[in-house]
Amino acid sequence: MIDTEFIDRLFAGDVRTIARAITQVENGSTSAAELMKAVFPKTGRAMIIGITGAPGAGKSSLVDKLALHYKEIGLRVGIICIDPSSPFSGGAILGDRIRMSTLGLDKNIFIRSMATRGNLGGLSRATVDAVAILDAAGFDKVIVETVGVGQDEVEIVKAADVSVVVLVPGMGDDIQAIKAGIMEIGDVFVINKADREGVLRTQKELEALLSLAHRPDMWNPPIVKTIATENKGVEELAAAIDKYVGYAARAYGEEISDRKASIAKWRLLELLSERLLSDLLNANGTDAKLESLAAEVAAKRIDPYSAVEEILAKNHS
Repeated sequence: MIDTEFIDRLFAGDVRTIARAITQVENGSTSAAELMKAVFPKTGRAMIIGITGAPGAGKSSLVDKLALHYKEIGLRVGIICIDPSSPFSGGAILGDRIRMSTLGLDKNIFIRSMATRGNLGGLSRATVDAVAILDAAGFDKVIVETVGVGQDEVEIVKAADVSVVVLVPGMGDDIQAIKAGIMEIGDVFVINKADREGVLRTQKELEALLSLAHRPDMWNPPIVKTIATENKGVEELAAAIDKYVGYAARAYGEEISDRKASIAKWRLLELLSERLLSDLLNANGTDAKLESLAAEVAAKRIDPYSAVEEILAKNHS
């Protein structure tokens, strides 16, 4: 049973309680499901901003300055930085809180580094729950910054109201964008480090690629040039984000957008997969059988497909 006092403190925006709640969902504790059931009715008020793009594009610097901009206009900002997982502990290994240490001292800004937990999309299921917790805790904007692995980052669209794709001149991002499929998910495109040579070429190539893309909502994604380290273009980026969210609200009105329906379906499938796998591993000594079969596969005495069939057959018998 979830502690009602704990939930009240969470909804009041108590920082320690928020941190503990996120830890619960990240560790998959027994109370996590009850916690999320209590949190769900309070969600839907914050704007969720996904920041994605190539490694080295300056996403962390951009998030830093964007959060500062929101803070200065009186908003509360939650930041979730998705880091690669440590192969040993499963924890986050880059630690954006170190890079954003000054920002993290502000009472209206909450920063949390989370691990991908091996999720190829750059988002773990716990990340979506963490976003919901920050939403319920009264943050006006929740910014999710992804790992920066490129091709698999389309999953950011499953957790965000608006997706910002960050590129930089001179890094072959135009080619990477086509390969990654991020052209389809970008609501706003940013060319960061716009003081570098080649910015005009990158902009022209982006414009050409966007002219080929067909979006069902008929939105034309803007291209914003920024120099995050000098705080240039950040206000224009915030305006572009607000413009898209306003456009989406007008376009769909009271209807449930296809995007939101897809997010809901994805979340259900994620939770269902997790629950079914957990139930399977906890039944009839399957966990021990898994260890035994893993050793057999490693020794080439059985193939992985036959091993999976053996596990399923054992539980269906």
